[in-house]
Amino acid sequence: MSSMQDLQQRVAAVLALAPVVPVLVIEELKHAVPLARALVAGGLPAIEVTLRTPVALDAVRAIAAEVEGAAVGVGSVRRPSDFVDALKAGATFAVSPGSSPGLIAAARDIDLPWLPGAATASEAMALLEHGYTQLKFFPAESIGGAAALKSIGAPLPELRFCATGGIGVNNVRDYLALKNVPCVGGSWVAPAAAIKAGDWGQIEVLARQAAKLKV
Repeated sequence: MSSMQDLQQRVAAVLALAPVVPVLVIEELKHAVPLARALVAGGLPAIEVTLRTPVALDAVRAIAAEVEGAAVGVGSVRRPSDFVDALKAGATFAVSPGSSPGLIAAARDIDLPWLPGAATASEAMALLEHGYTQLKFFPAESIGGAAALKSIGAPLPELRFCATGGIGVNNVRDYLALKNVPCVGGSWVAPAAAIKAGDWGQIEVLARQAAKLKV
């Protein structure tokens, strides 16, 4: 079983892979592998597959097995059992919109790096007390955006955030300019229409543009 320090280092390593972590809602299993390959080819190897569809875990399993260079994780984790399911599917990390006593307890007992969500300074401080230094800031735009995250970061300099929620090409640079933001999460690099059409070339182009956002 890995220590909390090791797990946090593994989360930090995922967040350092690229400036954008694609947040995916995969409706059809046949899309999972070519979609992930397009994102990895474009320079975005860290991929979050949200548990919002019936095929999500199968999609994670397929990406983990078939897409070289992908660091696939599971998003929208809400129940302790989600950690077990994610690990069995081959996920290398897990992401939650927030945190709860049940999730915090379950995360201690499983060898899977976890990125819990925080929307306020109080939530961030509570997670820090449990050893979490790598957090998700969600829903970013709805709770004050980059300005709010900058303000939270001032008294909590040891924390790093992956900002997610309402982020796109028009505001992504505001977040990536912050010292406490190694990356953001977003869905704009994999538009639903492009996925449905199987336009993997368009998605690779969007991924390449996103990968160049922060050097």
